[in-house]
Amino acid sequence: MEIFGYEIQTIYLIGLVISGVCTLLLILFGDFLDGLFPDSFLSPTLLFSFLTFLSAAGYIFEKLVSFSSLIIFVISLVLALILVTLLNIFVLIPISSAEESIVYKEEDLKGRIGRVITSIPVDGYGEVVIEGVSGTIAKSATSFNNEPIQYDEKVLVIDVKEGVIQVLPYQSMNSY
Repeated sequence: MEIFGYEIQTIYLIGLVISGVCTLLLILFGDFLDGLFPDSFLSPTLLFSFLTFLSAAGYIFEKLVSFSSLIIFVISLVLALILVTLLNIFVLIPISSAEESIVYKEEDLKGRIGRVITSIPVDGYGEVVIEGVSGTIAKSATSFNNEPIQYDEKVLVIDVKEGVIQVLPYQSMNSY
């Protein structure tokens, strides 16, 4: 079968090459395209994946199977829809929902409880570990009241200045 003077296999192959080049451009300039299609059903990733699957399946079926070109196109179309749906449900949606930042602001550390891993001397620096849901943070620390704090003591973060936390020994409510 010919369309516009080209064999259908050639059209499928050209479609495959073009969708491959567009996928490469999507990798390089994906952030720009995400700005053009924010949270759209027709995301560039799904669109180029669909065209790639359709072109590849059509080309392979034209080479291997002796069905009518219209039947091969319909089979390729259904197969591409199924594969893109599976890609979206099982890969893209879980990846997008798993994107959580573990970045924290130093101001967020105020009021958190940590443990001293390097003793804090008078007028000196030590190190404190703060554990949380997003991971463990180790920060340089000084004593807020300029008093020594021993190793393995629980501390409360009072302030953060120039990347160094200022802490006080922590006394829980149970100790009263």
